[in-house]
Amino acid sequence: MNDKMTRLWSTKTSDDEWWSSFVTAPLAILFNYVVVDVKWLTPNLITAASFVSALAATGFVIVGGTANFVVAALLIHLSHVLDCMDGQMARYRQTTTAAGSYYDRATDQMQVAMWFGGVAYAAYNQSGQVLPVFLAFAGVSFYSLRGYTKYVEIHVEMSRDKNHLERIARADSAARADEPEGRASSLSTGVAWFVREQRKILRFDEGVFVFMLSLALILNQLTPMLWIFALSQVFIGASRTWQRGRNIELAQHVQLSK
Repeated sequence: MNDKMTRLWSTKTSDDEWWSSFVTAPLAILFNYVVVDVKWLTPNLITAASFVSALAATGFVIVGGTANFVVAALLIHLSHVLDCMDGQMARYRQTTTAAGSYYDRATDQMQVAMWFGGVAYAAYNQSGQVLPVFLAFAGVSFYSLRGYTKYVEIHVEMSRDKNHLERIARADSAARADEPEGRASSLSTGVAWFVREQRKILRFDEGVFVFMLSLALILNQLTPMLWIFALSQVFIGASRTWQRGRNIELAQHVQLSK
């Protein structure tokens, strides 16, 4: 592995999502190997291209039909590869910015709503039933709740402890230092890493959605996929909401006892 590839591989983080960890992020590294030194191509431009690809995918889903579903699945994957590329490029060039991170996260949230909204519309057109629309609404709502309650917890804790974010950052750094990177030094360590990564599927985050959506579109099994999406997000969203409330309550008790 030459120096450029080594540097690019080091931009792959241990907290990559399930599908991106061993599929779209490595593909992004390969594409970045070709374009990362093209000066006019910035991470923000790649973020915009990722969002345009997501919009196009949604359009093909809404139009419907087997061929359009396959094109949509490919565009969803292209969008996610580009979504991995922008962060890798910024870290490789050491040009990461708060604004870039913001736009990246904001477009990610919009993409999930667009994709599942488009699939709900397509499933409604196929079946004539409103159930797919309800499932997509429930799934997107509880997926958004996961992020919303995270920042509510941060706001509450920051109002009580101004060093709260610093403590979280130190804990995250320590945890990441203990985790192995995606690069394997031998076949056995590579297989062990691959097996460990499969646990991430239970998080049902954006990386899992990319796989679920693409497979459902190719197989034309939209409503079953929406059931999985809705049930997983209701369970995870509700449980994390309760857990974060519990964390706040326990932290308050600790503070009062001092």
